Amino acid sequence: MAAPTLQQPSYLLANLKADATTKTLLQRCQDLVKIIDEYPAKGPVKACIQQGVLPDCPLFHNKLQFPPAGLLTLNLALNPFEFFMFNFAYCLITPKVRNSTDSAYFVLVDNYLKYFLPSEGSVPPSPFSDSRGSVTAPSPRYLHVSFAGYGVHSPSLLKHHIFHQPSVNADPAAQEIWRSETLLQMFVEIWLHHYSLEMYQKLQSPQVKEPFSPTEEHVLVVRLLVKHLHAFSNSLKPEQLSSSPSAHSHTHTSPLEEFKRVVVQRFVQQKLYLFLQHCFGHWPLDASFRAVLETWLSYIQPWRYTGEKTNPQQEQNRTVPDKWESFVQENLLMYTKLFQVFLNRTMRTDLVNAKNALMVFRVAKVFAQPNLADMIQKGEQLFLEPEHVLHHRQPRGYLTPSQGGSYLSSRQRVMTDMVFRVKSHVYALEGQDCQYKQMFGTELRAAVSRERLIQIIAQAGHTAKRISDHSNEVAANNSFLSWFGMGSSDTNTTFPGAEQEESGECLKKTHEFLDRALENLCQIFKLNQGQLSQLISNLGSSQDDGNSKQLPDCIQGDNGLILTDLGRRQIISGLRRFEIHYQGDPELQPIRSYENALLVRLFYKISSLVNNRFGGHMNALCSRPDFLGRLGRHYLSEQETTTKLKQSPMTQRTLERNRQPRLSLRPLASYRTILLLLLFYVFGALLSFGPVSSTLLILTGGFLYGLMMTLFGDKLKTH
Repeated sequence: MAAPTLQQPSYLLANLKADATTKTLLQRCQDLVKIIDEYPAKGPVKACIQQGVLPDCPLFHNKLQFPPAGLLTLNLALNPFEFFMFNFAYCLITPKVRNSTDSAYFVLVDNYLKYFLPSEGSVPPSPFSDSRGSVTAPSPRYLHVSFAGYGVHSPSLLKHHIFHQPSVNADPAAQEIWRSETLLQMFVEIWLHHYSLEMYQKLQSPQVKEPFSPTEEHVLVVRLLVKHLHAFSNSLKPEQLSSSPSAHSHTHTSPLEEFKRVVVQRFVQQKLYLFLQHCFGHWPLDASFRAVLETWLSYIQPWRYTGEKTNPQQEQNRTVPDKWESFVQENLLMYTKLFQVFLNRTMRTDLVNAKNALMVFRVAKVFAQPNLADMIQKGEQLFLEPEHVLHHRQPRGYLTPSQGGSYLSSRQRVMTDMVFRVKSHVYALEGQDCQYKQMFGTELRAAVSRERLIQIIAQAGHTAKRISDHSNEVAANNSFLSWFGMGSSDTNTTFPGAEQEESGECLKKTHEFLDRALENLCQIFKLNQGQLSQLISNLGSSQDDGNSKQLPDCIQGDNGLILTDLGRRQIISGLRRFEIHYQGDPELQPIRSYENALLVRLFYKISSLVNNRFGGHMNALCSRPDFLGRLGRHYLSEQETTTKLKQSPMTQRTLERNRQPRLSLRPLASYRTILLLLLFYVFGALLSFGPVSSTLLILTGGFLYGLMMTLFGDKLKTH
C-alpha cells in the first residue's frame, strides 16, 4: 500500500493563488520549483529512509525490502498491526486533521495507551496466538518509499549501517509486549521531533527552513502520551524498582515490568527533549504556548502520576520525595536548559495578558516545590565534577594499598555512578562539545535578581493593577453619567498593553499571578525578599510620579525616532506608550460600531452644507467676547486644523492650531441618542403630546441645558 503524502502548509497555497493573477506562467513555475525544493513533502521518517538511513529505532530494523535492479521504490515490510498503527499515528500530523481533547482521535489514543500499556495487570494476549500459545507472525504489508531522483539502482548505494541491523529478539517471553513496544515506538517516531542530534543542530541555522511545525492539538496528544507513560512507569512494583540492574537480571521479572523500568529514559527522553526545545524556540509568543508548557511540566513532574490521592491543601506544600533525585539528575537538561529558554521567552512576552501571566506563575510554582531546586542544583554540581572522577570508577574491585591505590567506599562508587549518569545524559542530548550554562550559576542568578526579569515581572504586575483600577473607575463613572446621557461613548476603557476583551477582573488576576510568581522566584533562587519589596515600592512610586506618561525608550535616527529593545518591552508590557491623537476632521473619523452608517453620511452632508453656507456668520458669532459668543462656542464645535513646522535638523515639530467653529450633527447618528429620542417621543405620546410638541420640548430642553452650562460650566469644572 502506498503511504499518503504530506500536504503543504496552507500559506504556501495561498501565496501561489495570490501570485496567479500577478505573475507570468514562467515565474509561477519557477516559484513552484523553488517551493518543492525548499519544502519537501515528507516527515522525518520518510526523509531518512529516502536518504538510505533508517531512523535510530529498532522498529524499522530488518523491515527494509530492497528493490530489484532498475526499480526506484524501497519497501518497508510491516505486519497489519504495525501498518495500522503507522497510519493511525500519521493522522495526527496531517494538516487537514484538527483534533480536540473531546474528539474521537484523542479518545482512541487514550484507550490504546491504557490497553497496550496497562498500569495494572498484564498486556492482553495477542489475537495472533495459536492453540499452543505461541505467536504467529502476521503477513506483512508494504509501505512504498520512492527513490525517484536519487538514482538508486542497487542496494549498494544505501548507507552502510543499514546492513548491520540487530537481529529480532526471538525470546518467547518477550513476545508478550511486542505490540506494546510497537505502539510506543510508532507514536514516538511519528509524533515527536525525531531528527538526530547532528541534524537538529544544523536545523538551528536561520538559513535552514524546516517543514516540521506541530499544531496545538499535536502537542496535546503528546502530553497525553507523557502523562500515561509516567503512570505506566510508576506502576512498577517497589521490589523491582529498588533492585539494581545486575541483580535484576538474575530474577524472574516479566518483560512488562522490565519495559516499565526503561520506557521513559530509553524510548522518550531524547526525542521529547528535541521536540520541546524546537517548540520553545519556534512557538509564537501567545497564549497557545500553554499546551507546550503543560507538556513540559507534566514530564518534569513524574511524582504527580503515582496514583496516590492527595487533597489540594497537601498538594500546595508537598515536598518532592528524595527517590526522584535520580530522575532529576538523569533529566537535568529538561529542568535547567528549558527553564532558561522559558525565561528568555518571558522577557519578550506581554505579561499584562492574564493568560501569559498564568504561564509564568505555573512555571515558578512548579520549580518552587520544596526540595526540587536543591535536587537540580546537586545535579549541576555533579555535572561540573572534574573529568578525572570518571577515570577512578571501580564498579566491582579495588586497588590494594600495596598497589598504590586505596579502598573505594560504596559511597564513593555511588557518587561516581551519579556523576557518570549526569554527564552521559548531557552529552547524549547536547553533544560532547556542549557549553553548559548553569541554572543556579552567578550569571543567571544576576539576570533574575538584579537585572531584567524581576523588574519586567514587577512592572507588568504594577501596570496590570493600574489598568484594572482605571478601568473600574471609568466603568463606575460611566454607569452613573449614562443615566443623564453624559457618559463617554468610547467603550475602550483600558490602556494600551491590555487586550480589548480583558476586563478589570482579568487584570486583577494578572496582578495576583505575577506577585505570586515573584515570591516563588525568590524561593527558587533564594533572593532577598526585602530587596524585592523595595524594588516594587520604588517602581510604584516612580510610575505614580508620571513615568507611565513618558515616551518609550528611543534613539534619534535619520528618519525619526527608533525604538530600542527596552522601549519595545515597555510598549509590550504597557509601561509606556506614544500619545496618539487624531488631528484630522472629527467628522471624517471611521464610523463606529455604535453609530448608524447611513445617518452618519446623511448628517455629514447636511452639516457640510450648513457650514459652507453660514461659516462666516458662525465665525463672527463665536468671536464675540460676550455671553452670545460663549453660547455660540458651546453649541458650535471647533475644528482643529494642524500645520507641521520643521524647526531644526532634529526633526522637532510644533503644532499650530487654527480653530474654526462649525455645526456637527454626528452625535445624532448614535444608536444611544436615537433610542433616547424614541423613548422620549413614546413618553410624549403617552402624555398626549404630538410629534411637533415633543420636538419643541426637546429643542427647548437642549437650549436650557446649553444656557446653564454657559453660565455655570466653569464653576462645575472647578468643582
